[in-house]
Amino acid sequence: MRIAIAYSTTYRYEAPARAILQLLRVTPRPHEGQQVVRWRVDADADVRLRWSEDAFGNIVHALQIERPTEELTVSVRGEIATEDRAGVVLGAIERLPIETYLRTTHLTQADARIVALAHDCDPGEGASRIKRLHEVMHAVADTMTFDTEATGVGVTAAQALELGRGVCQDHAHVFVSAARTLGFPARYVSGHLLRHGEIRQQAAHAWGEAHVAGLGWVGFDPANRQ
Repeated sequence: MRIAIAYSTTYRYEAPARAILQLLRVTPRPHEGQQVVRWRVDADADVRLRWSEDAFGNIVHALQIERPTEELTVSVRGEIATEDRAGVVLGAIERLPIETYLRTTHLTQADARIVALAHDCDPGEGASRIKRLHEVMHAVADTMTFDTEATGVGVTAAQALELGRGVCQDHAHVFVSAARTLGFPARYVSGHLLRHGEIRQQAAHAWGEAHVAGLGWVGFDPANRQ
């Protein structure tokens, strides 16, 4: 399947910003099942864009403006060829050891609720590790309601689970935290979700990936239970 993507983000400042420096992580990396056919990042002002890679292997564009600016729009357009790999991500650039993704972060620090949710996921004796991760995904989906008004970017996984609601970002944080609690390396992913029948969307999407020995990284989207 080929997917065309076009979106813009506009910043408006109450007073002109004297200078702007942003790091844009908006360019996908290719891997098995995902090939970048074309991709372009633009801005509607006189900017400098410098390409680099971060420690994780993400493509980063440093955007710089050195004059007063009241409004800035960053636009991204591209086309991606995809294949259904059942969520398994192979052939991606990996800069860091897998064990790095067992480390906790401020937003994914597990509390007693997350630990209990993780350990209550019992797929039965002899079940595979991938089955246990599916149970974690379903547990997060069962426990949390999708609500665009309940949380903000600084809300932690523990706070979101206590609220019992949040956006895809919160679902992903809870999943990542619970997976790490069970000993699975896990990480947060930002990208795009193709919603059939919906051309215009308000925002990008977020989900989690967990590493399964012998299989590799597998994507889990608890906000959409898939």
